[in-house]
Amino acid sequence: MAEPKKKLVHKLKSKYRLVIMRETSFEEVWQMKLSRMNVITALAVSLTIYTIVVVVLIVYTPVKQLIPGYPNAEMTRNIRMNALRLDSLDYQLALKDQFINNLITVVNGGETRIHSTDQGTSNVSIREITDDRSADDSLLRLEVEKAQRFNLGPQSSSGSTGNLNQLYFFPPVRGLIMARFDFVRGHYGIDIATAANLGVKAVLDGTVIMADYTSETGYTIQVQHENNLVSVYKHCKELFKTTGNRIKAGEVIATVGNTGELTTGPHLHFELWHQGKALNPEHFIAFE
Repeated sequence: MAEPKKKLVHKLKSKYRLVIMRETSFEEVWQMKLSRMNVITALAVSLTIYTIVVVVLIVYTPVKQLIPGYPNAEMTRNIRMNALRLDSLDYQLALKDQFINNLITVVNGGETRIHSTDQGTSNVSIREITDDRSADDSLLRLEVEKAQRFNLGPQSSSGSTGNLNQLYFFPPVRGLIMARFDFVRGHYGIDIATAANLGVKAVLDGTVIMADYTSETGYTIQVQHENNLVSVYKHCKELFKTTGNRIKAGEVIATVGNTGELTTGPHLHFELWHQGKALNPEHFIAFE
């Protein structure tokens, strides 16, 4: 048993000479010593490097979109939007079924159930609001408040522009960004798809300057902050603050809904304005 192994090892380590000669004069131009072990090792290393390069190209570059059957960015966005539309369609069908059942009940002389085609008219208890704040989030908030307790710099002045990148913005909600900021087409905020009835939080300390219902954006609330900043929250299901209320960063001011004409499912349309100019909220807040 040991003899065949020795022969195999000897064959693998046996040296060979690769020689390149001129055809006419048989003069040696180049030579190299090789063994079977060297050839196998070189092939294995080359194959490994080739595999790593291919994997990196597919994972970290747009080359993966050239693979047949792999969805591109537009297709992925359409799939997500269709899922939201399907959810909205299911809700509308449920409302119509309820309306038909109430109609049948009225015809038969019974009492109807409470029915509303507007999600924003229902009353939601504050105890029912889901707040996904983690323990780390609470500790970070305490550290920020402690660090800014004795901050007397120009950033504390309401008339100062300040450095916005030094401010800590609370994310109003966590979710999937379905439509991003696009100044060219007039979309001055971002649309965040998330669960209905989720609490909407104020991004900074401030004062409510508008809390009302509009036909296009549904229940909307606007908050004036320091540094001439204004945050806007649209398509809410219910508002918990009124005009003039003073609020704290991270405080729940509304719930996620699907109110207004310009909506296809439960989501929050969030805008951030500075001195009358729209800002891209993704430059300051992590939503996903």
